[in-house]
Amino acid sequence: MKYRAGRASKPVMTRTFQAVIWDFGGVFTSSPFEAFNRYEAEKGLPTDFIRSVNAVNPLENAWAKLERSLVGAEEFDGLFRAEAQSMGHDVPGKDILGLLSGHLRPRVVNALKVCKGHGKVGCITNNAPIGKGASMTHDDEKAAQLAEVFAQFDHLIESSKLGIRKPDPRIYALMCEALDVDPKNCVYLDDLGINLKPAREMGMATIKVTSEDQLLADLEAITGYAVR
Repeated sequence: MKYRAGRASKPVMTRTFQAVIWDFGGVFTSSPFEAFNRYEAEKGLPTDFIRSVNAVNPLENAWAKLERSLVGAEEFDGLFRAEAQSMGHDVPGKDILGLLSGHLRPRVVNALKVCKGHGKVGCITNNAPIGKGASMTHDDEKAAQLAEVFAQFDHLIESSKLGIRKPDPRIYALMCEALDVDPKNCVYLDDLGINLKPAREMGMATIKVTSEDQLLADLEAITGYAVR
């Protein structure tokens, strides 16, 4: 049992972990869902329309195929547009691709460095074969900045290179194998609940990321690491 500084009256239960495993978009960067909502507001679309399109046939829709590199950007453009049109609105897929790369969260990057000082760190990202490297951005400066973050992981899994995407349980097992860790001794962070479920079923402690402050507070509470 550990006690937070300045909060001696509130004990925080922690245990020793071998690894902290991270999602990337919506965790180290601002959520693409925020960008989706801004786009929807600008175009007069219903709030969360883009997410609703992606939720239909989630294992085999345009989004799922893109993240497994079964289609490229040009084909995705048409496939997504057709899916959106079937739901009542005309949204080109190419517009969506321009919304994927968010702004970096420096405090989360610092938390990664702290975790790396205590054990292993890995990243499992559902990404697309677009832009410069794993970050999916076309901006050289931003791509270089994000590449520095990716370089800090002991192991990185990109769905677009592997051909498997979350929440397929195999992708979590492959990460644990690469890091040589027991899932029961790992923490996994993601901004999507559907992606947390397989990790939790494997025995990982999980954190659903809803904001930067919440991420840091929950990570500190679970691990006892001074990440804030």
